[in-house]
Amino acid sequence: MRMRAQLLARMRDYFSRAGVLEVDTPALSHAAVTAPQLASFEVRCHLPGAGQDERCYLHTSPEFPMKRLLAAGSGSIYQISKVFRDGEAGRLHNPEFTLLEWYRGGFDHLDLMDDVERLLRQVLAGILPLASVQHWTWCDLMREFAGIDPFAADARQLQALLRDRHGIEPAGLQGMDRDAWLDLAMTHVVEPRLGPGLVFVRDYPASQAALARVRPGTPSLASRFEVYLNGVELANGFHELGDAAEQRYRFEAENTRRGQDGLPRMPVDERLLAALAAGLPDCAGVALGVDRLLMLACGATRIDAVLAFPFATA
Repeated sequence: MRMRAQLLARMRDYFSRAGVLEVDTPALSHAAVTAPQLASFEVRCHLPGAGQDERCYLHTSPEFPMKRLLAAGSGSIYQISKVFRDGEAGRLHNPEFTLLEWYRGGFDHLDLMDDVERLLRQVLAGILPLASVQHWTWCDLMREFAGIDPFAADARQLQALLRDRHGIEPAGLQGMDRDAWLDLAMTHVVEPRLGPGLVFVRDYPASQAALARVRPGTPSLASRFEVYLNGVELANGFHELGDAAEQRYRFEAENTRRGQDGLPRMPVDERLLAALAAGLPDCAGVALGVDRLLMLACGATRIDAVLAFPFATA
């Protein structure tokens, strides 16, 4: 608890010195995340006089309302908040966890990677030394550690390579699409080989852009990065997409994918889309797992060890 308080105080000091405003947005929303890999907690809200309960959702990230603030002219902002993701529990997961999310006006994803490094150096000073800092493209990382040309191999070839070269053949997952096999290669082959230090991975394929801009070319690449510290995935950042029509298309594509996977369609955040249509300033944003950072700072091996009340005892 003392270490958590120290890290949070240092985070707030970093942003205060940088002129980034702390904000507070709702954890309860009428809309939900559409990404198939994320599951929102559904709750029922009983409002007097409404006649029936209203379906709402606990947020998986404060991203959508924070972007609405950006579009309204807030300038650079950050938030430290509790977020909720159903179906996530394990060594590095708890259904309720703490997220640090921030957005910097006028930054792209490359600028924001430098910002993340500066923040971590200040927050971890005298606590956890950064043994090294490495920068990789996603493609180079796949080639180096998994022996995969990720832009050339199809789903069948990826499945065969993971089985024959790495001994990975998950039961019941033979129907996975290409991106799912690439994710499996990343989590089961590449990540365990990253080693100590701070590692930035950038230039993900356009199919994994999420809410990032896509840069045209062959292949087209997402302006997205992920951050690993001592082999643990710590943060995910984007040069933020500001095109409302493209964002709507991605939400609808994700809902279609959810239907194909037997998952319920989720209500799209129309207020976010309206804010994007009104104009999102050029900015980059990143979300960082505070509990995972605390786990690494304390030398713990499980996230439960740094939560006063993990889900089992909440």
